Amino acid sequence: MKTIVCIPTYNEIENINRIVDLVYENLPSAHILVIDDGSPDGTAVAVRQRVEYGERLYIIEREQKLGLGTAYCTGFAWAISQGYEVVMQMDADLSHDAKDLPRLHAAIADSDLVIGSRYVSGVNVINWPMSRLLLSYFANVYTRFITGMPIRDATGGFKCFRTEVLRSIDLAQIRSNGYAFQIEMTFRLWCKGARVVELPIVFVDRISGTSKMSKNIIYEAAWLVWKLKITSMFRCSPR
Repeated sequence: MKTIVCIPTYNEIENINRIVDLVYENLPSAHILVIDDGSPDGTAVAVRQRVEYGERLYIIEREQKLGLGTAYCTGFAWAISQGYEVVMQMDADLSHDAKDLPRLHAAIADSDLVIGSRYVSGVNVINWPMSRLLLSYFANVYTRFITGMPIRDATGGFKCFRTEVLRSIDLAQIRSNGYAFQIEMTFRLWCKGARVVELPIVFVDRISGTSKMSKNIIYEAAWLVWKLKITSMFRCSPR
């Protein structure tokens, strides 16, 4: 299946070449789309200088930092327009192990969405402070309890989609970011009856660069789950 890996970036000059190399090493047939939010550190320049650029490596450059959710939606829409059958998403900071790409890609043959899950088989997170780990873990417990969605890692950002199910979502209407975006995308597909599978991964906190986590991201996700709960009462497919 024609596959592209979407990687949003903002100031990832220390990681971008390494993550591109790792994707090609582990999923050689895949193309890569970088969505860069005007990184002042030269991330976009590094992408354009690579020999694969324009053939199986592409970039969408946005003028300013517009957020993770709209970056992914922009990438998804571009992938759909270019005829890709499978879209994968992962972080640029090396926290998602590219060695897991083949497992997620293989599992999409019998699924609509495959999630690389930190919590489906215990807790598989390395190098996070306890406060961050507890926040993430209980955010997922909270999401599962409020929405009724049986997903252990709804906030995870390592995913593989069939583009035919992404077409069922109005991507232009999604404005959420961070945790909230990950929850909303998974919920919308689950609500439509999509086949969602979680595969265990090990998540390792970034070594280089700066985390984009903020209090606003946490508050946004906390409120979103109630909105999704109300939505589920009227729009979800019978299960």
